Amino acid sequence: MVEEKGKKEETVSIKNMVERIKVIKGELMQTLKNLREKIKTLEAERANLMLEIEKLKKAAESRVSALESEVNMLREEVKSLRELLGYTEEEEK
Repeated sequence: MVEEKGKKEETVSIKNMVERIKVIKGELMQTLKNLREKIKTLEAERANLMLEIEKLKKAAESRVSALESEVNMLREEVKSLRELLGYTEEEEK
């Protein structure tokens, strides 16, 4: 009788463990699914950010080029005005 009771308790205990394992497995599967979705979202966001960075780089490079051209043009204007007014390099120093 004691042996039978022990076996029943063991069986119940094992069944409980199996149920707990099933619940844990389900929770882990849900966590895995959530993580995969988050990874997919982050990868898409990263791709969008990389595109945005490239656009900003191109805009910055274009602005730098425009500013360099403007600076060169202003230098030429200064040089022309100095020549027109009769300034020489030696008089400036």
